[in-house]
Formats: sequence, structure tokens, C-alpha cells
Amino acid sequence: MTTTLTTMNYLVAGGLGLALAACSGFRVFVPLLAANLAYLTGFMAPSPGFAWLGTWAAFGVLATATVAEMLAYYVPVVDNLLDTITTPASFIAGTLLMTSALPNLDPMVRWGLGILVGGGTAGLVQSGTALLRAGSTATTGGLANPVLATVENMLAIVGSVLGLLLPLVMAGLVVVLLVYLGRRVRTLARRRPRTPASSPEA
Repeated sequence: MTTTLTTMNYLVAGGLGLALAACSGFRVFVPLLAANLAYLTGFMAPSPGFAWLGTWAAFGVLATATVAEMLAYYVPVVDNLLDTITTPASFIAGTLLMTSALPNLDPMVRWGLGILVGGGTAGLVQSGTALLRAGSTATTGGLANPVLATVENMLAIVGSVLGLLLPLVMAGLVVVLLVYLGRRVRTLARRRPRTPASSPEA
């Protein structure tokens, strides 16, 4: 019984970390703020080394950064520029969120999973949204970008809330999303025209 309970605890913790990491691919600071609020309200307890994420100082910084990030994506040109900045930032956020959700594990295992699973998931999701925005900019001259920004904001907020409340369900949806994004990236890579080999000089 104890082993089953422990396994379930790890599954829930991993699902929570995966869900929040994926949401950081939509907006870097929204899931971090969600985790901060969960810690402040006692809904969750911060794991060892992450007590700073449950402080009021962190709330002030994350709340300000969240509002600024969400509004900035409605500014033409700035939205595409942000994608180049938020790609590494989302990787870091995903790593932190995944690592902070995995208590009672060897630090090397925690950080390894955080980097590979959390950071990798956030990076893949953010890369997908960046490709969508680039395509929207190219095909609509940026007119559809505010709509895309609104959808991303909602996905980040709703996904973070559901990740806290229904971590295993959200983790399953994230896996489906990752499979879809992986296939799309592979398809785009195959469609990319190859540079013809230069003919040998006579």
C-alpha cells in the first residue's frame, strides 16, 4: 500500500511538473506565478531548495513580469522579437518547474529530469508557438498575431490552473501535444528544400 501511494505521489508530482513546464512554453512567467500562488496559499509545499519560489518577493516580481510579458505580445514586431528571447527563458523556467515538483529524489536525478523533461518540453512548445507566429506574420502581415497571442495567454493560464488541479490529466494532454509538435517539426524538416550539390568543375 505504501509503495503504491509513493508511486502515485511521484506520478502526480511528475505530471504537475510536466504540465507547468509545458505552459511555460506558451508564457514563461504564468506557470511560475501559478506555482508561487500555490505555495503562498498552502495548496502546495515548496520542495527543498525552492522555498524562494513561495515568497511574497517572488510574487511581486513574477506578477509584474507576467503582466508585462502578456501585454508585450500584442505589440507588432516586439512579439516576434520576444520569441527569440523567451526560447531560452522558457527552457530555464520549464527546468525549474519540473525540478521543483520532484521532492525526495537525489538532486542529480531531479535536475536531470528537470532539464531533459521539463526544459525539453517547454522548449519544444515554445518553438512550436514561435513557428506559428512566424507563419502568421508571413501570411497575414501580423494581423492575426493578436489572436494567436490571446490564445497563448489563455492556454498558459488555463493550463497552469488545470495542471495544479488535475496534474495527471494535463500531463496526458501534454504528451499528446508533444507527439503532435514532434510530427509537425519532422514534416517541416522533410519539406525544406535541399541545396543542390554543386557540379564539379570541368
